[in-house]
Amino acid sequence: MKPTDVINEILPSNFKEVFELLEILRRRHPVPLQLFLLMCFNVVIAPAVYAATGEEITRKAAWALGILGLIILGLSVYLFVVIFQPERF
Repeated sequence: MKPTDVINEILPSNFKEVFELLEILRRRHPVPLQLFLLMCFNVVIAPAVYAATGEEITRKAAWALGILGLIILGLSVYLFVVIFQPERF
């Protein structure tokens, strides 16, 4: 069995299957998927924070600041929605 055969068995053949798989994962396990997406987005944010501060902070601190910023942004959006659409909650 070739490695490409194994990869073709594991990976979906088209994007429709990928989106169906993501939808199933979102319904069954929403928290791990949200944490994964948060960490993926932090891959973009953390180097920007590290570059903006130079050598003043460590890479771990840049990752922590990136995650903290994303959490604060998420809470602000949530509170904004709760304030302006209270009947939904």
